[in-house]
Amino acid sequence: MHGTEVVVTGLGAITPLGGDVESTWKALLAGESGIRGGVLRGHEDTGLPDVVAGTMATDPAESLLPAQARRLDRSQQAALTAAAEAWADAGAPEVDPDRLASAIGTGIGGVRTLLEQDDVLEEAGTRRVSPRTVPMLMPNAAAALISIEYGARAGVYTPVSACSSGAEAIALGARLIRAGEADVVIAGGTEAAIAPITVAGFAQAQALSRYTAEPASASRPFAADRSGFVLGEGAAVVVLESAEHADARGARVHAVLAGAGIAADAHHITAPAADGSGQISAMRKALAQAGLAPERISHVNAHATGTPVGDVAEAHAIGKVFGRATVTAPKAALGHLFGAAGAIEALIAVLSVEHGVIPPTRNLAAAGIGPDIDLDVVTERRDAPQEAVLSNSFGFGGQNVSLVFTGARHRASRTVSTTP
Repeated sequence: MHGTEVVVTGLGAITPLGGDVESTWKALLAGESGIRGGVLRGHEDTGLPDVVAGTMATDPAESLLPAQARRLDRSQQAALTAAAEAWADAGAPEVDPDRLASAIGTGIGGVRTLLEQDDVLEEAGTRRVSPRTVPMLMPNAAAALISIEYGARAGVYTPVSACSSGAEAIALGARLIRAGEADVVIAGGTEAAIAPITVAGFAQAQALSRYTAEPASASRPFAADRSGFVLGEGAAVVVLESAEHADARGARVHAVLAGAGIAADAHHITAPAADGSGQISAMRKALAQAGLAPERISHVNAHATGTPVGDVAEAHAIGKVFGRATVTAPKAALGHLFGAAGAIEALIAVLSVEHGVIPPTRNLAAAGIGPDIDLDVVTERRDAPQEAVLSNSFGFGGQNVSLVFTGARHRASRTVSTTP
């Protein structure tokens, strides 16, 4: 490991599986699904088939004051909800505001606000458009609102990197700490973009799962009969700290963010490079920064969206780095949360190393694992010590991010409680 040690001291989430970290984690370990049907009722005139998606298990507006909720896009509501849980879980650390930063990634920002206010403009005219439209739709608003809420003056950052946005925000947070620019960073991702236009666009690209009759089985990463991904929404936030700052205040440490790797395919706007070069590079960079050989990784939390091409490309890349690795694919239960996906899956990786368990991958019983997938895909909860977990997040544009988390119990020369 190189430079300042970065630790995770706070976790927060709102997902299709639960309204907080505990409920999400319990549902994931139990093999439950957060995918629901009929999510675009009232839009039948669009010609869309019955849409299944991973809508948030609870309404994020309910955790906010009504007046505040009305001023926020749903993606911003989710980000603030997850941040509040993470900050409380970290013990509301006392930190110099000039040493506290915010980094929240998103794939698209407040698209629902944009669409809704455009409808208002067309139907009722300019004077009926909300004066809050721009701050509600701008992608950087979630990071800015969290900065305002917690007084973070070391910087506000908003990676907009498609499906790798949340993971990139966490990697950026670690960089800020290692560079000496911050002691604490509130980092993660948020997305709430389930709308007719996004569904229609992905449907036209033939990227969505065709298994809409049974929503819970629609998302099938690594399955022989996989046909596409399932849209999801939600947010996940982690509190990152320098180990020195966390130890000085006696903070509980969930895990160590030991390494982060970022690489680009420079190949195609939507398709991954056939040779997996960018994905392989991101994983190897993360391992190098963590100072770990591939065999030290207990399992890989795969990006695995359930598309025929994408899953094969990732399986090939993982095989190049690790051989026949043990992997899990949370999108089978959560759907694809786009800008929030890398953050929630990083959070799951943290919980895996903290509690010594690999969550199961749903929906592989019927057709089995694809013959083109040479991986040990975990289909039932597997309890075993997890020394280190690598989490992958890959996005349109050839943007690849890999994060390596190690257990707090492995920290050299420090004793920090890991009691859940």
